[in-house]
Amino acid sequence: MAGTPEVLVDNLYFPEGPRWRVGDDGKGWLWFSDVLAGQVRRVDLSGHCETIAEVPELPSGLGWWPDGTLVVVSLGDGKLMAIGDDGEVRPVADMKALDGLSCNDMVLGPDGRGYVGSFQELDEDRLPGPGNMPAFSHIHLVEPDPDQPGQGRCRTVADRMTFPNGPVITPDGKTYLVAETFANRITAFDIEADGSLSNRRVWADLGAPTDGMTLDEEGCLWVAIPYYAYGGPGGFVRVREGGELVDRIDADGVGSFACTLGGPELKSLFLLQSTILGVERSPGDGRIMVAEVDVPGLGTP
Repeated sequence: MAGTPEVLVDNLYFPEGPRWRVGDDGKGWLWFSDVLAGQVRRVDLSGHCETIAEVPELPSGLGWWPDGTLVVVSLGDGKLMAIGDDGEVRPVADMKALDGLSCNDMVLGPDGRGYVGSFQELDEDRLPGPGNMPAFSHIHLVEPDPDQPGQGRCRTVADRMTFPNGPVITPDGKTYLVAETFANRITAFDIEADGSLSNRRVWADLGAPTDGMTLDEEGCLWVAIPYYAYGGPGGFVRVREGGELVDRIDADGVGSFACTLGGPELKSLFLLQSTILGVERSPGDGRIMVAEVDVPGLGTP
């Protein structure tokens, strides 16, 4: 069972896209995007936080190419940006050119293939549902371009997605899991040899909006739930394939938007939270909590 969450860092805006990474010096950091602050940041287990780069069009999902290049989704203009050691940001791929939509969350496999979800807006001040649902969007495959070193290439690999979020790739590289936030479900695809997606199916239907996710050694997902009832707080649930809930962490007065497992034994569950959906967001509303769990993660999102 999960322990009691404690504050790791607060006074953020809207933290998302967490990734645990251990550097060459053996020190572990939690990397994340503070989306509405327009910053990519990292924090260590003592709560020391650093800003890595400024992303004017708002950063979201992030990860690393096999050569160590840090890449991040630029939400507003739908581009993949590479971040240099000096914090310089440069575009390497244009997903928005594929469907005209903004992009959000991303997961990268060890081969550098990344899956990025595009999205269409809905009115967050009204209950999501009939008459206020985002239109369908896509999943794009983005990967290093072997013909243009330092650049990426992209193509669309899935359509009719309902606000895709919080993606995960299983350790064997064969399955892609993605939260369809306002469809209240987690969807699975098989990953083909060329990176294409096939055999779409429902992995779990949770009956509440689903967001960022992380996979543990028992094959369960910890899933961020932005709210249990619209206008109220959310939390985090641990779920098996098929939808069985086996653990739960409730939040008090905040929305829950992303999570990942990390720490020295991969048993630290980082919980990213901010303003309740439907309430005006302000700088300082966001925070990252950490709770210790029994089952470790896999060293991937």
